[in-house]
Amino acid sequence: MDVISAFLIALAVLVFIYVMSSVKIVTQGYQYTIEHFGRFTTVAAPGFNFYPAFFYRVGRKVNMMEQVIDIPGQEIITKDNAMISTDGVVFFQVLDAAKAAYEVSDLYVALLQLTTTNLRTVMGSMDLDETLSKRDEINARLLSVVDHATTPWGVKITRVEIKDIRPPADIVNAMGRQMKAEREKRANILEAEGSRASEILRAEGQKQARILEAEGRKESAFRDSEARERAAQAEAEATRLVSDAIEKGSSQSLNYFIAQKYVEAVGKFATSPNAKTILFPVEATQLIGTLGGIGELAKEVIGKNEPTPPQTPATPPRPRIGPFEQQG
Repeated sequence: MDVISAFLIALAVLVFIYVMSSVKIVTQGYQYTIEHFGRFTTVAAPGFNFYPAFFYRVGRKVNMMEQVIDIPGQEIITKDNAMISTDGVVFFQVLDAAKAAYEVSDLYVALLQLTTTNLRTVMGSMDLDETLSKRDEINARLLSVVDHATTPWGVKITRVEIKDIRPPADIVNAMGRQMKAEREKRANILEAEGSRASEILRAEGQKQARILEAEGRKESAFRDSEARERAAQAEAEATRLVSDAIEKGSSQSLNYFIAQKYVEAVGKFATSPNAKTILFPVEATQLIGTLGGIGELAKEVIGKNEPTPPQTPATPPRPRIGPFEQQG
């Protein structure tokens, strides 16, 4: 009885151990491949799974979450023979656990080697300036190439990012000088444009000033012309009056013209810048006499122009009375 009890207990323990070995608990985010005598049969989903032990076993535990692989620094020669150092990251996700487990030996190593090779290929076909300025284009080309190559492995490449591109020190210095030259060029262009605008505004101002000045000179010349015209009219009127006096037999009118020319000649001597002492080879009495004639002429003209006063009627003479006549 004791032997049978011990046998039953041992059998129950073995059954319990067998059952527990057949239960497969798959955690969330993973999938297990199930093999039947070494041959892949199915994929165990997350949760409780029962597969008889000894007949079935877990082949691979595949991570189905999005993962990242760090690409170490690489020395790459660009199309224009410039040596650069670069590194990056690759984001991927397993979509088919069976392919990821059995189509490639080591998925992580394969992805790393594939990405590194294509990184050298893509960046090696570009110039240094393109590698520095077209990082998005590099990422897109890498994503397309690597994703196409990993499709048979049941893997989806979600993103490829270049973290850093480091040119040599001498190229960095040259780029710094180039950037400085470009900024100085832009500054010179802006300064030249500012000077040009300033000169244009200054020229416009000078143009307006010259227009206003010309208009002012025109107005002044017009006024001077009017003044000269009035002076000429006055002189013509004076000449006419003198001519009328000469025609009427006034000898003093000739003295007017002679005195006018004489005074003008004396005035020119007085205003000469080189004359310090003036000697007149004429007699002063002649000029005085001439001026006197002008005065008489002026009186004559004024007398003619003044109205004649009314004459008082003459008183008739009183008859004389002789000594022998009587007054009536």
